[in-house]
Amino acid sequence: MTVTLSAIEAARRVIAGQVLRTPMLPAPRLSALTGADVYVKYENLQVTNSFKERGALNKLNSLTQAERGCGVIAMSAGNHAQAVAYHAARLAIPATIVMPVTTPLVKIEATAAHGATVVLEGETLAAAQLKAESMARERGLTWVHPYDDAMVIAGQGTIALEMLEDVPDLEMLLVPIGGGGLIAGNAVAARAVKPAIEVVGAEAELYPSFWNALTGEQRPTGGPTLAEGIAVKNVGALTLPIVRELVSEIVLVDEQSIERAVNAYLTLQKAMAEGAGAAGLAAMLLKPERFRGRKVGLILCGGNIDPRLLSTIMVRELEREGRIASFRLTIPDRPGVLGQVATLLGELGANILEVEHRRLFLDVPARGAKLDVTVETRGRSHGDEILAALRGHGYAPVRIEAAAAMP
Repeated sequence: MTVTLSAIEAARRVIAGQVLRTPMLPAPRLSALTGADVYVKYENLQVTNSFKERGALNKLNSLTQAERGCGVIAMSAGNHAQAVAYHAARLAIPATIVMPVTTPLVKIEATAAHGATVVLEGETLAAAQLKAESMARERGLTWVHPYDDAMVIAGQGTIALEMLEDVPDLEMLLVPIGGGGLIAGNAVAARAVKPAIEVVGAEAELYPSFWNALTGEQRPTGGPTLAEGIAVKNVGALTLPIVRELVSEIVLVDEQSIERAVNAYLTLQKAMAEGAGAAGLAAMLLKPERFRGRKVGLILCGGNIDPRLLSTIMVRELEREGRIASFRLTIPDRPGVLGQVATLLGELGANILEVEHRRLFLDVPARGAKLDVTVETRGRSHGDEILAALRGHGYAPVRIEAAAAMP
């Protein structure tokens, strides 16, 4: 093993007092949702809202005075960038961060706010890494890799030490996996402290890099994912053998499951989770039978999500639950009809969110119109009741996708 329990324990001593010892709390509502006994480690409460501070600080503290004077460089989609920038500023180390141009603005601005020089390069982490490596050689900067570095991996492994101190009888750790730094460090720590514990990885289905590396498959990798923090095409050379030896399974999570998990953290736990941070819960929602009845520790590893994206996720989940419903009605185009429809919906207890007339459809008479109306309901059965009432009044309603109808 390139990383040992003693290295992780040493990292814990290094970061003590400089990185938050985050709470590990039971999550009864997530337990009810998944059928498992769920505990959540809230790494989103770190200063930069992710676990990345642990590994970044451990690495920065290992540098010589000469290396500190020359400065460091890192590549990241956001969380590692913020962690390096924040702790480099604390330690008076100049920092340059290379980020993909697709990185959410909230992460770019947060990184720059910590005083780092931000360079945007490429569409992917792989492209950003090539740029960072080139700049490191040209300028003599120390490379701080986001996951394929023994000091970084050891820092991340301190999470499992805390989790097992707080809940010693955990049966399973369910950990998001991108390049593998988080899961490798925590697998080493957890399996050393408690050999019987099972470690499972949750990987974005659009970026099945570890899945391919472990199974020999060649699933396509790429595409827009909500979990950009684990959208990694190249697994770590150091992390791969650790994962192969200590991790029992990789669960590929689709985008809908990630959305549901982000929404569940917010609505049930009142906790902000970015897509990557919610990947472990997404795996439980996707395959509940795999985890049912087990005592599971989840790492909510990051909470840096764009507010606009979060609002979209919430609206989409309301639509999936039937609490937002959209209907297209065929109505006569004359004064008063819109008022009649609004009155009917009010009597049915529906809250109107949006209304749009469409007069140019050719499947209605010249003196007719289509009326798209989006309403808030009490649930799917209430939506069915509204549909039946609209049909009974002769409006020939057709349900349409609410998410598509919303602006």
